[in-house]
Amino acid sequence: MTTQISRSSGPRVGDRARKLDAFEKVSGTFEFASDLEVEGMLFGCAARSTHAHARLVDVDISEASAMEGVHAVLVADDVPGAANCGIELRDQPVLAKDRVRYRGEPVALVAAIDRATARRAADAVRVTYEPLPVIDDPEHALTSDPLHEKPLRGKGWCEDDRPNVVRTVRVLHGDPDVEPEVVVTGTYEVGRQDPAFLGPEAGLAIPDGKGGIDIHVPTQWLHQDLPQVVACLGLSEEQVRIHLAGVGGAFGGREDLSGQIHAAMLALRTGRPVKFMYLRDESFVGHVHRHPARIWAEHGATRDGKLVRVRMRLLLDGGAYASGSPAVTFNAATMPVGPYYVPNATLEATTVYTNNPPAGAMRGFGVVQSCFAAESQMDALAAELSMDPVELRLANVLQPGDLLPTGEPVFGPLPVAETIRRCAALEPPVAEPLPRDPLRLPGGTGNTTRGEGIKRGVGFAVTFKNCCYSGGYDDCSTARLRLIGDESGELIAEVHSAAVEFGQGITNVLTQVARSELDVDRVVIGPASTRLGSSGSTSASRQTWMSTGALRLCCDAAKKELAERSGVLLPGEVIDVEQTYHHAPTSPLDPVTGQVTGERSHVGFACAAMKVVVEVDEDLGLTRVVWVGTAQDIGKAINPLAVEGQIEGGIAQGLGLALMEEVLVSEGVIQNASFTDYLIPTMLDMPPVTIDLLEIPNPEAPYGLKGVGEPPTVVSTAAVAAAVRNATGLSLPRVPIRPHDIALARARRDV
Repeated sequence: MTTQISRSSGPRVGDRARKLDAFEKVSGTFEFASDLEVEGMLFGCAARSTHAHARLVDVDISEASAMEGVHAVLVADDVPGAANCGIELRDQPVLAKDRVRYRGEPVALVAAIDRATARRAADAVRVTYEPLPVIDDPEHALTSDPLHEKPLRGKGWCEDDRPNVVRTVRVLHGDPDVEPEVVVTGTYEVGRQDPAFLGPEAGLAIPDGKGGIDIHVPTQWLHQDLPQVVACLGLSEEQVRIHLAGVGGAFGGREDLSGQIHAAMLALRTGRPVKFMYLRDESFVGHVHRHPARIWAEHGATRDGKLVRVRMRLLLDGGAYASGSPAVTFNAATMPVGPYYVPNATLEATTVYTNNPPAGAMRGFGVVQSCFAAESQMDALAAELSMDPVELRLANVLQPGDLLPTGEPVFGPLPVAETIRRCAALEPPVAEPLPRDPLRLPGGTGNTTRGEGIKRGVGFAVTFKNCCYSGGYDDCSTARLRLIGDESGELIAEVHSAAVEFGQGITNVLTQVARSELDVDRVVIGPASTRLGSSGSTSASRQTWMSTGALRLCCDAAKKELAERSGVLLPGEVIDVEQTYHHAPTSPLDPVTGQVTGERSHVGFACAAMKVVVEVDEDLGLTRVVWVGTAQDIGKAINPLAVEGQIEGGIAQGLGLALMEEVLVSEGVIQNASFTDYLIPTMLDMPPVTIDLLEIPNPEAPYGLKGVGEPPTVVSTAAVAAAVRNATGLSLPRVPIRPHDIALARARRDV
C-alpha cells in the first residue's frame, strides 16, 4: 500500500515547507515503532550481562522456561545462522556465548505473553560468571590482553600490531621536520555523548508461516540491516523483509542493530509475532554512543600567523565492539586540522576496543572530537601571537584547489573565508541589564545568583565536514517513480524510496522534488522497506544529496517517456521507472602514508562558522548560552525551513556536549542511564539563534545542494567552549565543561 502525502498544490524546491508529519507528531497521533501492535503478539526481552568483562561459565534457563506465560527462552546455541553481526566488522555476538565484553551485553532472549512476564523471566535467567579484568581506559587497552582473538587484517588499512586496535589511520603530508617560529601544544578530551533520541528501541517481527519473516523497525539503513539479519537467521534475502517503522530520532544511534535479530529469532521459534521495546536504561546500553577521545595537538606557525606544521594524535574509545569505529577513525584522521591550509602535517587517529559500552557513528562522527581540539589550538595560537582569532582563521583558510593533508585538492566551492566573514559580522544582542528574570541567568530557576559577578564571553569557531561517504566507498541511492493518469486526466506521482525519514524531512524533499520536476500537484510517497532498492544510510550528510539525485533521474526518464506518449496518460495508464544515482567516485588512502591513491577520497565539503555569547557565574561554575550566530555553506536549500531546523537542532546537541552531556562510566558500568541523571538541553537552555545561509551551488550535486545536518553540531561544541574560556580566562581543555571545572580551576588560580 502507499501513503498519500498531498492532494493539493504544495511547496516545490526552494520553498519553505512544514514537515509533512508535524501535526501527527505534536498531537500524539503519529505511530512510532513502540506503538505497533498485532493480534496474538508476544513480548520479547533480553537477559543482559551484569559484568563488564567475564567468562560465561553457565547460562541456566530452566527457571525462566518454567514460568507461566513464557513461550520461549533462547541462548547463543539457538542462533540459527552466523553467530556475529556488525555494520563494518562482524565482531559482535547476537548473544554472548563464551564471554561478555560489556555490561548490558545480551546473553539470553525471552518471549512471553506480556511485557511484565517477559522481564521477570529475563531476570530469572541464572548466569554464572567468572569475572575478568576490566579494560576501561583506552591507553591501557593498547598494552592489555586482546579482547578479540583474531587480528583484523586484509582490509587495506594501516597495519597496527598493538593489542585491541580496531583501526589506525595515519596521514603524513609534506616535511614533518620543518621548524615553525611559534608553537602551541595542548591535550584535550571529549566525553562520551549519547544520541538521546526520543523513542527507545522498539519493533515488531511477524513470521509469514512459510519460514520467512517481516520485521518492522526504526533504523537508519534498511539495507545495511538486511544482510546482517539474513546471515544470523540463516535465511535467504527473499525470506526476510525489513520495513521502516515510525522513528523517534536517530543521530547515528540506529545504524547498528538493536532487537531486529532477537525479535525475529523469537518469532520464528514461537510462530507468533514478537514485539520488543526497550526501557530507557536498556536503551543506554542498547545503542552506541559518541566516541570519547583524548587528543594531543601541536600547531606551529610563522610570526605573522601562517600555519606551517600541525601534529595531532587522537585516541578514541570504541568500546567492546567495532560498530562504526572504522569510519569514525577515518574521518578523525583525515579532517582534524579543520578548513585551513596546512603544508606539513603528521596526523594519526586510533580507535581501540575496551570493556566500555560500544561507541559508533554519531552526528558529525569523528569530526566533532577533532574540531574541538583544533579550534582550541587556533585560539591558543591567536593568543600566543596576540592576533584576533577571526583574523588568524582568515589568514589560513582553505581555497578551492588547495591540497588537503591527504594530498587531494579541494573540489567544488568551499567558501570558508566568506562564511567566516558573514558570521563575524553578525551582531550579538547587548547585555541584558540587571536585575532580570532568573530564567535568563546562569542557574535559571535555581535562583543561585541575581547576576552579581557574572562574566560575559564571546567565542568563535569554524569547521568543515565531508558530505557522503568517503575513501573509495561506492555510495549510491535507488528510487522508483510511478507516474499515473487518473480519471480526471491529472497526473499522480508515486515515489518509492527506502530513504529513512526520522525527523530531518526527507519525505518533504522527495515531495518537493517530484512537484518541481514533473509539475504535478499530487504526490504520494510509498513506505520504505527492503522490497525497494537501497537508498543508503540516512547519515553522513548524504541522504538529501543522494536520494534527490536518484529521484531526479527517475523524473527525467519519466518525462522522456511521457513526451513519447504525446504528454498524456489515459486513466489507469502508468509510467514506471527506477534509477540509481552514484556520486563522483572516491579513492582509498595509502595505508602507510595516508595519501590519496586516486583523484580524491572525499565527495565534497560543507563549512560553517559560529559565534557564541555566554554568561558564566565563576563562583558556582554555572553557565548560560545567551546567543548563537552562525553562517553555513549549504549549496542550495531545498526546504529553507528544514535547513534552519537542522541547524538549530545541531546547535542543541553541540551545546549539550559542550556543557552537560556525558555518559559516565566506571569500571565499564554506566552510572547515569536515565534522563534524570544524563542531562540534555531543554527549551530553557536553547538561546536565540541568528542564521545566515550561504547558497553557493555545488555543481556536482543535485540542485547544487550540500548536506546540512552535521556541521552545526561539529562547530557548536568548539564555539561554546571558546566562549566559556573567553569569559573565565581558563584553559578548559575538556568537554563537557562542568561547573566544578570552572569553580575549582578558578579557586586554584586565585590561591
